[in-house]
Amino acid sequence: MMDPISLTLSSFALLISATTAWLTLFRRGNIKMTQPTIIYFGPDGRNNRRENASPKVFLRTLLFATSKRGRIIESMHVKLARNEAQQNFNIWVYGDEHMVRGSGLFVGESGIAVNHHFLVPRDDTSFKFLAGKYKLEVFARLLGDREQTRLWSQELDVSDDAARELQEPIAGLYFDWGPDAARYMPHIDNRPQATESPWSGLKIPLPMDP
Repeated sequence: MMDPISLTLSSFALLISATTAWLTLFRRGNIKMTQPTIIYFGPDGRNNRRENASPKVFLRTLLFATSKRGRIIESMHVKLARNEAQQNFNIWVYGDEHMVRGSGLFVGESGIAVNHHFLVPRDDTSFKFLAGKYKLEVFARLLGDREQTRLWSQELDVSDDAARELQEPIAGLYFDWGPDAARYMPHIDNRPQATESPWSGLKIPLPMDP
C-alpha cells in the first residue's frame, strides 16, 4: 500500500505538470492592446499634396498575447463612427522603418510594438473627417477564431476648426496622450513632411509623420 504522503506529493506534482502543460501548450489565450500614445486622422502621404489622397487613421501601440504560445493575427481594421455614420478602414499596413501590408502577424507573450496605418479601400476615398464626436474601435481577427476581437475603443472629438483645416491636403490631426490630464490632446499639423505613402513600401522617418 502506497504511503499517503507519497501519494499526495505525486498527485500534487501531476497537477503542477498538467497545469504547466495547459498554460504553455494548450491554452490559446487572446491578444491585448495597450493604449496608443499617438493617434492620427488625415490624408495618407501628406508630402505628395494629393487632392485625392486616401483618408488614414494611424496609431502606435503594443500588441501582446495572454498565452505563452502566442497568437496569430490574420487581419486588423479600424471602425470609425460619427453619429449614425461609420467607416471601416480595412487596409492595414504596419511597421517602423520598413512597412508591409498586414497579412498575418505572430504576436508573442512579450509583445510587439509597431506603427499601424489603416486606410479606406482604394475605390472609396470620399470619406471626410467632419466635426463631431467619433468613436474609434480597433478590431483583429485571430487565426482559429470565428468572431473578430475588439482590441480597444476610444471617443475622440474633432472640433469645427480642426475639421476645417483637415480639408487641406497637407493637414493632419494628431491626438497625443496627456498622462496628467488623462486624455488625448488634439493638435493640427499643416506642414508637409518628408514621408511616403504606406503603399510605397519605402522607408519612413517616424514619428514626424505617420
